[in-house]
Amino acid sequence: MAKLNVSIDDQLREELFKLVPRRRRSQVVNEALRHELLRRKRQHATEAIQRLRKRSAKFSGKEILAAVRKERVRTEQ
Repeated sequence: MAKLNVSIDDQLREELFKLVPRRRRSQVVNEALRHELLRRKRQHATEAIQRLRKRSAKFSGKEILAAVRKERVRTEQ
């Protein structure tokens, strides 16, 4: 495991020291950071999908259904 020096708000430090036992603080910070990084990854993925949707062709439900049926017929033959 790597060590990392970071700065946090005084109030946040006080709460951490008050609420979390000494030997569990690194674990709590790791879990919080892991949660935040996952949230940011999901946000970036969502933004990428939204950008792709803007660039891609628009199809109606009927058009999609027709294409699926056509492909099913093609693959059954």
